Amino acid sequence: MKTITRTLATFATIGGMACAAPARAADDVVIVYDASGSMWGQIDGTSKLEIAREVMADLVNEWDEGANLGLVAYGHRRKGDCTDIETLIAPGPVYRGGFIETVNAIRPVGKTPLTAAVRQAAELLSYRDHPATVVLISDGVETCNADPCALSAELERQGVDFTAHVVGFDLQDETHAALSCIAENTGGLFVPAGSADELHEALAQVKSAVEQQPVAEPEPEPEPALPEMELAGPAQVTTGAVFDVSWSDPVDARDMVGIVAMGADEGTRGSYLRVGGDTEGKLTAPAEPGLYELRYILNEGGKTLATAMIEVVETQVEVTGPATATTGAAVAVSWSDPVNPRDMVGIVAMGADEGTRGSYLRVGGDTEGKLTAPAEPGLYELRYILNEGGKTLATATIEVVTAEIGISGPGTVRAGTDVDISWSSTVNPRDMVGIVAMGADEGTRGSYLRIGDKTDGRLKAPTEPGLYEIRYILNEGGKTLASASLEVVAEDAPLDTGAGLSAPATAQPGETITVTWTGGSDSDDQRISLARKDQAVFGWIAVFPIGDETSMNVAMPEQPGLYEIRFLDVSNQDVLGRAVVEVK
Repeated sequence: MKTITRTLATFATIGGMACAAPARAADDVVIVYDASGSMWGQIDGTSKLEIAREVMADLVNEWDEGANLGLVAYGHRRKGDCTDIETLIAPGPVYRGGFIETVNAIRPVGKTPLTAAVRQAAELLSYRDHPATVVLISDGVETCNADPCALSAELERQGVDFTAHVVGFDLQDETHAALSCIAENTGGLFVPAGSADELHEALAQVKSAVEQQPVAEPEPEPEPALPEMELAGPAQVTTGAVFDVSWSDPVDARDMVGIVAMGADEGTRGSYLRVGGDTEGKLTAPAEPGLYELRYILNEGGKTLATAMIEVVETQVEVTGPATATTGAAVAVSWSDPVNPRDMVGIVAMGADEGTRGSYLRVGGDTEGKLTAPAEPGLYELRYILNEGGKTLATATIEVVTAEIGISGPGTVRAGTDVDISWSSTVNPRDMVGIVAMGADEGTRGSYLRIGDKTDGRLKAPTEPGLYEIRYILNEGGKTLASASLEVVAEDAPLDTGAGLSAPATAQPGETITVTWTGGSDSDDQRISLARKDQAVFGWIAVFPIGDETSMNVAMPEQPGLYEIRFLDVSNQDVLGRAVVEVK
């Protein structure tokens, strides 16, 4: 059985070898592209489909003109159809514009028959007679009752030199094994990617691996005696750190240099890299301290040609953050110098299992960053987590408390009109204010806006009359922090807050109508106005002061349309009553 390359640190080494030695690209490569319906899902506000298109375009634009490339897609034409697999581009010289246009035209709709799609790609490449490479990009596991692990083992047995590389896009950790076996059984790479940047990096590593894949040669002559091999590295490294190793001229490009526990069985690889045509590279130290060996391992037979002892010691790391944070808020955290750029700082429930990440960020070359607090209050931990093995190196306690938010809007509005809303403060700029049906499920957004750094905004009222809620909704977890009731009435319903205003519902062009009222305010400046229905509140066609009378005759316009009679308290800039009149 061939073995999978397991860490991105190792992948980066492969990429480095591609730069250091002339590339030998596989003759024929077919990309198997996941167009199942789940590709419409979003990562950081962008659909996985858009991310995949952008990354595929970059990959194709950098593809070696001397290597043939083909494209097979599945799930792009019909829902629920496990036979929806199509060869879109047969393997051949790359026409970049046409390839990118074909990818951009794919619309995800269906299931995930990835096992049958990999088989079709292998048959397309005549894998039993020629070296063949398949690159599978998928955001989900098999959904059509097939076994990709069994298929990949079969292709490996029957093929001349069959290799499958797998990019698992936005997969849950527990589903990795269902795809990684494809790569492991065929000597390919399995690279998980959880963001646009990680997908770029993953495909770059796969491309480098494809370029390094040796072309099948005739049966070799009997090998001469193996040369003396020298291997060197540091005497001591910290857990999880990336470190330099070097070796003398390689015996075979597929040989490996790895770090294993002292006295491990012959053929054990641990964290390793392929030597390619280089004499130096980088490895990642294990997560557990102790005595280890660097080994130069022959690809043929797994024999160790050279060793060097190396001690792995515990890393001293600190992580700090605030003692408290409000639910869903951005939390500033800091840590000491990173061990490995792929390490993580995360916020998890107090006492969570080792390796749990929660809301997390990659440390890169930084010593500070921002996390998002959970939606539920309680005691949590900030953790510095090694990428190698998921080991926690440092923790800090943080209490998450419920944010106190107030929200308000008009009690009653007409259907389809503007609703002015205000809220007391902002927890996270990605939070939302929305209008939803009264009693809607938690997390429902309805018509909504992102709050940014504002404390007020405007939404359109629903077109259907009824009882609704205005909600402040956390982006983290979709939790409602505050709500206010909103009644939506018919678009021509009268609105009254004390005037008792009454007017006919219809009038003829130019007709004089009688307007009456029963209330008002103590203001010295109250008026009856005639305005277009869509005119500003204190804009009018005509306006009339109010004295002691309780009725007034108003001449309607000659132009048909919707108009509004308004009872205005000008002194207090308030509208005490509205009545719609249709001129027809």
